[in-house]
Amino acid sequence: MGSIEQQVECREKAEYANVNWDELGFALTKTDYMYVMNFSGDEDDFSQGILTRFGNIELCPSSGILNYGQGLFEGLKAYRKEDEGILLFRPVENALRMRMGADRMCMPSPTIEQFIDAVKKTVLANKRWVPPHGRGALYIRPLLMGTSPNLGVKPASEYTFLIYASPVGNYHKGDMNLFVEDKVYRAAPGGTGGVKSVTNYSPIYKALTQAKAKGFSDVLFLDALTGKNIEEGSAFNIFILKGNVISTPTAYGTILPGITRKSVIEIALTLGYQKLWRSG
Repeated sequence: MGSIEQQVECREKAEYANVNWDELGFALTKTDYMYVMNFSGDEDDFSQGILTRFGNIELCPSSGILNYGQGLFEGLKAYRKEDEGILLFRPVENALRMRMGADRMCMPSPTIEQFIDAVKKTVLANKRWVPPHGRGALYIRPLLMGTSPNLGVKPASEYTFLIYASPVGNYHKGDMNLFVEDKVYRAAPGGTGGVKSVTNYSPIYKALTQAKAKGFSDVLFLDALTGKNIEEGSAFNIFILKGNVISTPTAYGTILPGITRKSVIEIALTLGYQKLWRSG
């Protein structure tokens, strides 16, 4: 399976922010710093990135991200070890997925090395916000956005790569009660369901809001072609375990290839579970 975690250099005794770690949910807690790196069509590569205080950013009203949704995001976590060191969970996979998404969305993307360096710098700059061992994680949100003015429908000429972070608890707490949505579809073949485009999420808000109003915790979406096959939830992949057989929908363009999904598959196979899915 290869390396799962990466150590973040952090040798001094941990100093923590004033946070009630036992009451963390999955919501933004403003931290100290964010990382920003820019790309211009006049250059061959992204500029040297910088750490800056966390805060609002300025965008042109006609920017590509605001008008046409030309943007991607990633999500990964940093965890505190028992010895108070810090580990990242599979950041290379996030870097690779962003590059794949950027190609689909006609965007330049940071190299794997640039991505990981930026993530590590963001974590170290906000290390006091990494929860104590076993009490949460520092959620890291890389964004890639088209930021140049675009009145017409075309790719942007300028882009911003930005990373911010927030301490979080579990996204879901307790058992999940899923509503099977058979009228609204999250993704269609040939679309962007297989990449982490910002455009994938707000279209399902209505279905999610209606499901929660009925007492459900989340929505399980079906495939758009037949309406008979399970695909994924609003923000998660799904597995079904029956005896020693583990199954999950195949990630063929309409399903996001989740990094936790990939890890569960690899671990399950090493533990001797039988698989029930095609490659992908």
